[in-house]
Amino acid sequence: MNFIRSQQDYDNPNSLASRFRRARARWIKALIDEAFAELGRCRILDLGGRPDYWRLIERDFLESRKVGIVTVNLEPQEAVDDPLFEQVRGDACRLDFADGAFDLCHSNSVIEHVGDWDQMERFAAETRRVAPRYYVQTPYFWFPVEPHFSSPFFHWAPEAVRARRLMRKDHGFMARTDDMGEAMRAVQHARLLDKAMMRHLFPDARHQDEKVLGLTKSLMAVRG
Repeated sequence: MNFIRSQQDYDNPNSLASRFRRARARWIKALIDEAFAELGRCRILDLGGRPDYWRLIERDFLESRKVGIVTVNLEPQEAVDDPLFEQVRGDACRLDFADGAFDLCHSNSVIEHVGDWDQMERFAAETRRVAPRYYVQTPYFWFPVEPHFSSPFFHWAPEAVRARRLMRKDHGFMARTDDMGEAMRAVQHARLLDKAMMRHLFPDARHQDEKVLGLTKSLMAVRG
């Protein structure tokens, strides 16, 4: 595992990714506290999330705030025997929930995977619709290392160039492929956003930069 990949290892509590994830928890906990103070509970809709992600917040904190978490994913998920979670199969761009059905909508590194701009707008609109509070995090386009391919400057090259590079060797979490169609699908699977795009998608949010070595690494949109 190269150095960049090692810093993306969430199983290593000392990796850069793990440290950033723990730092993000303070934003999420503040929103949970806000909902609990108002309602005596916090029902969270986690778009594209997994139950194991929520280990970043202490279990006793979640239980004391009467948190319940519904995860939504396109693909069926492995069942989890935990009363804290409900797992639903669905499309985060077309949610089958009423307006304001949840107290907090959450997504971590998801919006860049939903598809083209039209899909991103749908995702953002649904996020803003289903809860009065939301937290959205996504990698920043202008940070030099692309997190999915673990390669400096990789995402700034044209799609055709990136696909040909993926056909020559592995890049980060993406394995080398001999098939151009598969390479193009991998390249198009992640479309990173810049600050202007995030502000357009979430105009009523407080926008925060997550930085490393003075450079913005990720973008956060928070409405509370």
